[in-house]
Amino acid sequence: MVAQVLLLEDDPAIARTVAYALEREGLQVTHSLLLHDARKLWSAGGFDLLVLDVGLPDGSGLDLCREVRAAGHTPVLMLSAHGEELDRVLGLELGADDYLAKPFSPRELAARARALLRRAAAPPTSPFSPFSPCQSTPRSAPFHDDPQGQRVQLHGHALALTRREYRLLSCLLAGAGRIHSRAALLTAAWGDDSESTDRTVDTHIKTLRAKLREVEPATDYIVTHRGMGYSIEV
Repeated sequence: MVAQVLLLEDDPAIARTVAYALEREGLQVTHSLLLHDARKLWSAGGFDLLVLDVGLPDGSGLDLCREVRAAGHTPVLMLSAHGEELDRVLGLELGADDYLAKPFSPRELAARARALLRRAAAPPTSPFSPFSPCQSTPRSAPFHDDPQGQRVQLHGHALALTRREYRLLSCLLAGAGRIHSRAALLTAAWGDDSESTDRTVDTHIKTLRAKLREVEPATDYIVTHRGMGYSIEV
């Protein structure tokens, strides 16, 4: 069955390039210029992936991203004309699965779209493989990790985490005190076939730190080890 993609992009030239790249991969693309129209198309259902621009004449693709994530787990790939860190971080906090800044390679966009669709179609599994370095589970107070519900509490406060943030934090907690390379964290949170990069891990770690500070401003639990990776001290 052909995967259905909803593309929200107000620049016709970019939209044609994106649609061509995705259709060459065998995907069917429905293009919308305006947020209002894309919202109606999404409400009608049937889409397997959304590719959303941030800046639009009648709003922001971030608004639709928020609505899509609240409704379920349909993959969302965000685009931005600016590549600004604020847009990127906000998009990831709202639950976007991946992010590309313009100008981007159409081949990279198609590869990322395919990777998102593969992961969405895969059967549910534990966030960590049987041989993952995130397997050991020492005591991690003041954190409480609930793997079944994929939730983490800090000092009894539930953290509002995205799926990727949960998997990163759970991996760090499982090996508390140990340095985890970016590659290991990428595999734990995105899977072996991910098209994402080390920079994606860095961006998610930044949003994760901010959420931990909302509960305990005076403590920075996640430690950066330059050139090596990250650890968590509990």
